[in-house]
Amino acid sequence: MMKLLDALARHPDPVALKQLALDTGLHPSTAHRILGAMTQSGFVERTEPGVYRLGIRLLELGSLVKSRISLRETAMPFMLKLHAATGESVNLGIRAGDEIVYVERTSSGRSAVRVVHIVGARAPLHTTATGKLFLVEDGSERTRDYARRTGLPASTAASITALPVLEKELDKVRRHGVAYDLEEIENGVRCIAAGIRDDTGELIAGLSLSTPSERFNPDWAPLIRETADEISRAMGYVRR
Repeated sequence: MMKLLDALARHPDPVALKQLALDTGLHPSTAHRILGAMTQSGFVERTEPGVYRLGIRLLELGSLVKSRISLRETAMPFMLKLHAATGESVNLGIRAGDEIVYVERTSSGRSAVRVVHIVGARAPLHTTATGKLFLVEDGSERTRDYARRTGLPASTAASITALPVLEKELDKVRRHGVAYDLEEIENGVRCIAAGIRDDTGELIAGLSLSTPSERFNPDWAPLIRETADEISRAMGYVRR
């Protein structure tokens, strides 16, 4: 499969099966079988019988990888600056379906309290500050779909498990431009998040500050929002 992808990438125009077999050293029947599977998955397109080119799925994946790599690289200097100003853990989270995935983090090292926001960790949208930002972006109808689909399971006693309560919370997020997690995903941990947008205006991530509850300071909200805005501008976002 990789040989075929490389061979297709070397040709600017659609390529015949016979030529691909020659380029890769594969038997034509073997190449045909693999190309058929790749066509079904969108990695290859058949322009006419026996002629192939690279598929749109590769463009989608390439754009996704590019956006995530550039996001992390762009965000890190600003995350370190926020970390230095507050002394607390700073997290970068992206959406993956009905969950938030944390893709970068600076650690405070100031407390033995375990914070869930480790790189690679996942958490439901409705129990996380970053997740609430994405639910606001979804709008009322899609948020109701999310609630029906997931059942709004609780992670702690403070988790929001009723749609009317969640809708009220999301209205606050919409008005203030920041979201909170008040021990809703982990006991003893609180979080403030603000959204990061790309050059198209799409919400692509959330920047969050997580602290043990005894050190939680809501006055940090403007600084978090300002830092997220700086990352957005660095990603090409222009507020209109």
